[in-house]
Amino acid sequence: MKILIGCLPLFLLFSTKIAAQSVFSVDLKNKADVKVFVVKTEAQADLKVFKLNSSSKADSNNGKWFFTKYESQAKFNIYFVDLASQADVKVFFVKYESQAGWRNKSKMHYFY
Repeated sequence: MKILIGCLPLFLLFSTKIAAQSVFSVDLKNKADVKVFVVKTEAQADLKVFKLNSSSKADSNNGKWFFTKYESQAKFNIYFVDLASQADVKVFFVKYESQAGWRNKSKMHYFY
């Protein structure tokens, strides 16, 4: 029984990481899984993103992102590029959680 209780925190840590759409913003382009460009209007975006304040609310691949403090906690490392032509995915940050989601589903594979 003590072994099970001792393993519970590890299980919760790894199960949260797998289920969450957690991201970490890296400083170097070559460390990124996905290169992201932030567009000025919703119409230009491939993905509308809502920033979550808790990883427990994050779902898989639906535009609801939780930005982690540490790279090791994230499922994806992203790098914000300066030009739209350099990006794998163009995102627009929305104000409300219900607005999040894909506009261009052909880009969804970057976050699987």
